[in-house]
Amino acid sequence: MIAPVKTGKSLRDRYIISRVIGRGGMGSIYLADDNRLDGRVCAIKEVYQGGDIPEDLRAQGRDQFYREASVLARLDHPNLPKVSDYFSEADRDYLVMDFVPGDDLKSLMDAARKKSHFLPVAEVMGWAAQIADALEYLHNQDPPVIHRDIKPSNLKLTPNGLIKLVDFGLVKQMAPDEITVTVIQGRGTATYTPLEQYGGDTGHTDRRSDIYAFGATLYHLLTNQPPAEAKQRFLQPHALQPLRLINPQISSSVEAAILWAMELHPDDRPPHLDAFRQAFIKGSFPRSATPAKYAGILTGQIDQALAGAGALLLLVALLASIR
Repeated sequence: MIAPVKTGKSLRDRYIISRVIGRGGMGSIYLADDNRLDGRVCAIKEVYQGGDIPEDLRAQGRDQFYREASVLARLDHPNLPKVSDYFSEADRDYLVMDFVPGDDLKSLMDAARKKSHFLPVAEVMGWAAQIADALEYLHNQDPPVIHRDIKPSNLKLTPNGLIKLVDFGLVKQMAPDEITVTVIQGRGTATYTPLEQYGGDTGHTDRRSDIYAFGATLYHLLTNQPPAEAKQRFLQPHALQPLRLINPQISSSVEAAILWAMELHPDDRPPHLDAFRQAFIKGSFPRSATPAKYAGILTGQIDQALAGAGALLLLVALLASIR
């Protein structure tokens, strides 16, 4: 792991490092003060371009960073932190963005689980509407921007109730020929990663990859349980536990929408964010993806569980009668 920049160090004669707020194999994320704008606090993401990387690949990586950073700097949406600057010093590149106060959704979910509670379904679906707006904005850029690492810990709830999608670590910009490039190489987090993303930068990812991760995130937030990973589900088709079996407060239409988003094959998922939003907010599905398709599967699994419970009760009764 790369050693972080020391507290108090100045970057670009402007940003004074306060502390490390996140670390990864490619660098750290810092909280910093902007000495040109009194009182402004920002988050700075670091990308390490050194080590044993050949010089030509290092140059390509830096060019790629600047290309992608310039795309991010043009984004302007209330549910995304604003990227205000980007630069390089020695073998490290830096992306400067707004610092977002508040708790991430994973922390809120963990707190509810410790109390043996679920997060309120209506509250989670309100957050989902905001997340959908942010992703739709990214996906409608020309060319589209694909986030590739949507998960509860990358979503923050600000004190004024706004949800912010805070980490651009694995963001991809889709080129016109649908070949994608990355700011930082990576594969996302396995729990929320679709099968097509397991190939890293060699795998083809598009808008539907984000939709899968979004669905997996909602699954986790609503059930307090991470969904079975896509690779496990590929090998064991029934590994994904029905949401309503875990949390009966979830409506059948919301459950069906999330399962639609989490289909293993991209072609079987919602084709775009608006279709997914219509499904989980209004219960509106196209004919090719009706809730009945999932209801049949879920009913079978639930019936199987109930049948197992019934058989156990019958066995207990028989044993009691023998005594």
